Amino acid sequence: MALLAIAVGLLIGLSLGALGGGGSILTVPALVYLLGQSAHQATTASLLVVGIAAVAGAITHARAGRARLRTGAVFGILGIAGSYAGSLASAAVPANVLLAGFGVLMLTVAAAMILRSRGRGPSGRGNHPRSGARHVIVVAAAATGVGLVTGFFGVGGGFVVVPALVLALGFDMPTAAGTSLVVIAVNSAAALAARAGHGAFALDWALVAAFTGAAVLGTLAGTRLAGRANPQRLSAAFTILVVAVAGYTLARSVPGLV
Repeated sequence: MALLAIAVGLLIGLSLGALGGGGSILTVPALVYLLGQSAHQATTASLLVVGIAAVAGAITHARAGRARLRTGAVFGILGIAGSYAGSLASAAVPANVLLAGFGVLMLTVAAAMILRSRGRGPSGRGNHPRSGARHVIVVAAAATGVGLVTGFFGVGGGFVVVPALVLALGFDMPTAAGTSLVVIAVNSAAALAARAGHGAFALDWALVAAFTGAAVLGTLAGTRLAGRANPQRLSAAFTILVVAVAGYTLARSVPGLV
């Protein structure tokens, strides 16, 4: 079991470091279907795994000049209320509903990644930063939405943060990927704090430790890969994996709803 946790953790960390998000979307299904955790245990453990891995990745990106720590911290702070609300709502949702919703979320992420790869989403060249009231509203809404997703599903929300940073703040893709890890770390910490206040920490700590350690190593490797590998190929391979896991998750959870 520990070896499996390490293997999956490495894969998730690699994606998180290389793409600035997305990898965390696989953490909950892996914990539930491969490692035998309950849905609520998995969403809590995922926040620990993703949060710690994001901190490690953010530090590495910052040292390479690919992360804006202050901007990421502000974006994350704006999402704290959403993280708290999402964590409280998650505890009240039946496991099958939570997992079915997670499957839909994964398909949404895959669709967003496909649109981005076809040029309908943010490009890697960056845009001119927007300003004014509309800019503030867009950033605040995106930050709150990311917080809600993080708190409810136990995922980092990088698949939302990266496009928001590119479109709203004019970041290039490498900088957006690095900065998104700062946002993920802040939101994960806020969501964990909310769950800690409601006794949601009955976890298999040995398993979580092995998973987290592997995810950190994978993230560090992914941050190095980000500057060398073809991002389109990485994104395409990851999208295929997300669609496959989404289909499996829905096939297992939807029958329990009827």
